[in-house]
Amino acid sequence: MRLGDPTLDQLRIFLAVAEEGSFGGAARRMGRAVSAISYGIAQLEAQLAVTLFAREGSRKPVLTEAGNGLLAEARAVSDGVDALLAKTQSLHAGLESTVSLVLDVMVPGDVTARVLRDFRAMFPTVALRLQIEGLGAVAACLIDEEVDLAIGGPEIADQPDLERQVIGGVELIPVAAPSHPLAAPNIKPGETRKHLQLVLSDRSTLTEGREFSVLSPTTWRLGDLGAKHALLKEGLGWGNMPRHQVEGDIASGALVELDLPEKPGDIYPFSALWRRDARPGPAASWLIDALRQQLG
Repeated sequence: MRLGDPTLDQLRIFLAVAEEGSFGGAARRMGRAVSAISYGIAQLEAQLAVTLFAREGSRKPVLTEAGNGLLAEARAVSDGVDALLAKTQSLHAGLESTVSLVLDVMVPGDVTARVLRDFRAMFPTVALRLQIEGLGAVAACLIDEEVDLAIGGPEIADQPDLERQVIGGVELIPVAAPSHPLAAPNIKPGETRKHLQLVLSDRSTLTEGREFSVLSPTTWRLGDLGAKHALLKEGLGWGNMPRHQVEGDIASGALVELDLPEKPGDIYPFSALWRRDARPGPAASWLIDALRQQLG
């Protein structure tokens, strides 16, 4: 049996009758005559070779088993067309269809969650692609045109092809397990060089070979901030961490903030970066402003 091709209008008539519970209610909702609604349903049933509503013995149309089974598919088609039209209207208004974003691993997770939640509510038609990277890999994603917008740290040297706008920062503090020798009071200058330092490594070539707050000649270089956090709590070394990520550990006694003569802690500033030949559109600009409000 060869089935016909139902129209979008027929599917929407079907949904209106099912949701309103009557042909009259569907007619009022769609601004049509009842006869037009009845004709649309009859045409759809002919196209699909099924009976969608049982009408005999009742003035109220009742979905048949076939009609009930096809309802979800009809709704998905209608919703998909609505989404297509909404995105098309956004494109005509200058709104991006997609924003690809890379965030520095130092950006607090709760900030990321709040901003992206609000972004989805504000721009439901804009698809968002997200990456998390560290150090120079953030700018590398932008230079290699993998993303449209980056939120990166201070370690990236000036790149002539990128624009930069400072939007805030987080505090880095030196920490270690309470059993670590550097957790003792009155640490003498130079003692940090005698102990293993856990350092976040850079997988990009932009900042290859550069050192960031590294005081000890003995280091373990880690590409993952979570792994560094776990090793610090195990007492395997000392290192700088974002204060927001270790506040709970300091409160519970799992880690201690170190009072070191060199004062290696610092503010880690964040900048929004984009390529000069691709300025941020409305959705990307909203992201920059929202992250500045959270991180500033």
